[in-house]
Amino acid sequence: MGRGLRAMRQSVLLALCCGAALALACDGAQRIHLRAPVVLSAQERAEFRAMEPLRIQAIDAPPMVRYDPAGDSHAGIAVDIWCFIAQELELRYAILPGRGQTVAEKILEVQQGRADVFMPLSRQPERARHGIFTLPYYQSYYAIIARKGRGLRVRGVDDLAPYRVGVVKGVALEPRLQASLPAARLTSFDQANSDGMFQALLDGRLDLAVFSKSIFEEKRITRDYFDLEVIHILRDDPREYGFYFSASPQNQRLVDAFNRYLAAIDASESLARHEEGERQLIERYVEQRRQRRLLQTASAAAALLTLGFGLAFVRYRRLARRLEASNQQIGRQKQELQESNERLERLSLSDGLTGLANRRAFDQALQREHARRQRTGAPLSVLLIDVDHFKAVNDCYGHSTGDDYLRALAQVLSRTVARASDLAARHGGEEFACLLPETAAADVQRLAERIREATAGLALPNALAPVPRLTVSIGVATLESGPATAQELLAQADAQLYAAKRAGRDRVHATVLRA
Repeated sequence: MGRGLRAMRQSVLLALCCGAALALACDGAQRIHLRAPVVLSAQERAEFRAMEPLRIQAIDAPPMVRYDPAGDSHAGIAVDIWCFIAQELELRYAILPGRGQTVAEKILEVQQGRADVFMPLSRQPERARHGIFTLPYYQSYYAIIARKGRGLRVRGVDDLAPYRVGVVKGVALEPRLQASLPAARLTSFDQANSDGMFQALLDGRLDLAVFSKSIFEEKRITRDYFDLEVIHILRDDPREYGFYFSASPQNQRLVDAFNRYLAAIDASESLARHEEGERQLIERYVEQRRQRRLLQTASAAAALLTLGFGLAFVRYRRLARRLEASNQQIGRQKQELQESNERLERLSLSDGLTGLANRRAFDQALQREHARRQRTGAPLSVLLIDVDHFKAVNDCYGHSTGDDYLRALAQVLSRTVARASDLAARHGGEEFACLLPETAAADVQRLAERIREATAGLALPNALAPVPRLTVSIGVATLESGPATAQELLAQADAQLYAAKRAGRDRVHATVLRA
């Protein structure tokens, strides 16, 4: 109920302050959750509520901010977090139009007070002297990019000096590159014209480019930069992104409030949604691109042969043989198209990170097995599994290690939930779900304990957690009899999961539903 009221309030605020400007896609605010309450005084709330609408400068930097030209709106991890905190503080705001401006020009507007906020921006000392950064909410890395087949051996910034290198003007790494490379070897490009940098790389006017890894991965697909590749990731120089405010006493108080929320929020669901959504977007783009090429090849072959048949009837037999071969080729290509569509369907039902089924596949299987259970009367069990203190893993070791931990837990589930009728799925973020048809309460509780013990047996460190190793909490619900729906069964498993967490984590809580 409270979330619905907040969403309604945010819609009203957007209508008041952003009607003629660009928009933020604020439906993602529901993916942000508070791990602990944030306390604000009545005076603070009154001050923030009375503030003039904040003027926001944003750039296209997936997965933090992605600009949708069709809807003229922005979405992403940073947008989800901004919308959540803004609706909590009842802030008004508007996105400034600035598609032709460079990053440096937009930052300068904030520093000179002509705009109030820039998102997203990585912290560096020079920027911090002229504005106010919030705590970081996302971390990424720079990548060194080259043409395929060059065989350049680069293991860090110190190896770049012999090469012609391109970089986007104004990014956090530019001063370090300027200090490490001769001026004649370094070329700076505007963010609005970063495609010019990649074209120079393809044309041979540059040897290497230094660019955001996550943004390049998308550009490589959407701009057909398939002759370029990442040859090294600068993991020694991570980019920590926050919101960047213009310097003023009132904005300092606002940043202090933002920091209280940033220290208390759980953004794992938003991270999973936008990072996984980006991976699936790329996979689908590649598959659809392949389909288009197959169709173009088939159409061109058929058209050429048909034209030749009409112009030279006397060569009918030879053309007939060619046409038959073409038809066979088209048949093979249609088969490949069908296989491509089947691969797309499998992609839509699988989790790109772990290889398990995704939430959509789990929901479909739950409805199917619940309907079968109503016919047969056999028990139906559901497990919900949540990684304890997973944010501490990301904070201590980074998101790449967090992904490795999730893949390790997925392997435990694949080995343990092994019957052909069973299903293990990634339910979202660090939460997993298992569906076990025709499994009694006692059996499923023993299986849950095996999963918990096998996870602890991985001995994966979690130094910031109260128990310094990776553990899981598990909620179990078994429907033995009665009219409970599939959603009620899932809700009972969720309630048991939270009971396990309240009881101290690293344990199993279970319930049985009967008439």
